[in-house]
Amino acid sequence: MTLLTAMASALALLLFLPVPSASAATCAAGWNASAVYTGGNTASYNGRNWLAKWWTQGETPGTTDVWADQGGCDGGSGGGSGACSYPAWVAGRAYVTGDIVTYTDGKYYVATHDNPGYDPVISTWYWSPHTCAGNPTDPPPAGGFVVGEAQFNQMFPSRNPFYTYSGLTAALSAYPGFANTGSDTVKRQEAAAFLANVSHETGGLVHIVEQNTANYPHYCDTTQPYGCPAGQAAYYGRGPIQLSWNFNYKAAGDALGIDLLRNPNLVQTDSAVAWKTALWYWNTQSGPGTMTPHNAMVNGYGFGETIRSINGSIECNGGNPGQVQSRINSYQSFTQILGTTPGANLSC
Repeated sequence: MTLLTAMASALALLLFLPVPSASAATCAAGWNASAVYTGGNTASYNGRNWLAKWWTQGETPGTTDVWADQGGCDGGSGGGSGACSYPAWVAGRAYVTGDIVTYTDGKYYVATHDNPGYDPVISTWYWSPHTCAGNPTDPPPAGGFVVGEAQFNQMFPSRNPFYTYSGLTAALSAYPGFANTGSDTVKRQEAAAFLANVSHETGGLVHIVEQNTANYPHYCDTTQPYGCPAGQAAYYGRGPIQLSWNFNYKAAGDALGIDLLRNPNLVQTDSAVAWKTALWYWNTQSGPGTMTPHNAMVNGYGFGETIRSINGSIECNGGNPGQVQSRINSYQSFTQILGTTPGANLSC
C-alpha cells in the first residue's frame, strides 16, 4: 500500500468514527416527592437538573414555577461538582427568579428577580453571585462569606423556610463591607453579632412579621410628605430585623433601589429583599445609638453597642437586662460555631 493510499484509508475511517458529544452536567440527587427542598437546593428529574427557588414538597419539577430548569444532565451519580455546570448567560433572554447562569467571567450568578436578560455584573437588583454547594473551586459569594450553610443551619435549626441561606448570600452584594472588613476574627465577630441580633428579633428566624397585630396601625407617620400609600396598617415589622414605620420602608427602599413604600410586602415575600433590609439597617442606621452596628463591630466598640443601636434604652442601661443577656448568649454561641472569640464590651 502506498503512502497516499494509506492516508486515504485513514481519512475514510475517521469519517465513520462517532463524534464525541459535549459532556452534560452530572445529575444532582434524584427528586423525591416526600423530601422537603428549600431555596437553593438542587435535584434531578427526567434527565435534567432543577433548582428550588423557595420551600417546596411534592411539587414535580417542570410542572410548577417553584423549580428552575438548570439544563440536561448525564444521568451519573448526583452531588458532584458537575451539578455546577450552568448554562451561559444570554443577553435579552428572559430569566425568572432562581435561574442560575455562567457569566463571561466564569462565575455563577442567580436571578434574584425576574428580568429580561440584564447583565449580571451590572444589575445587583436582578442578579447576585451564586455558590454551588459541594464544589470547592466555585467562586465564593460576595467576596467569601464567613458563615457556611452548614453553620447557618446549626445556628437556626428551627428557622422558617422563608429565611434561606441563599437569600442571605444573595443580599450580601448590597453591602460588600459587611462581615468582610478587617481581620478574619473581626469578620466572624460581625457576622455572629448580626445573626445573634437577627435571631433575637425573630425568635430564631421563625417569625417573618410582627406578631402583635394590634400594633400594625401605629407605624404610619402621617406627617411625612409621602404619607402611607400602601395603607395605614401596612408598615408593621417584617424581616430579620423587623423593619417598621413608613419612613424606614421609604429610606431602605431608596437605598436598595426598591419601592418598598408602595410594596412593603416584598419584605415578607422575597427572602433576598428581607435580608437586604436587615443589612441596610445594620450597615447604615444608628437607631437610638451613636453608631451603626457595622461600625461598632469593625471599630472595636463591641457587641453591646450593636444592641444599643437596635433597641437603645428599651434594653440598655438597665432597661431590660434579661433581653440583653439573651442577645449576648446567642452571640457567644454563634462565635463559638464560627470558631472565634466574642471580644470585649458584650453588654450595654
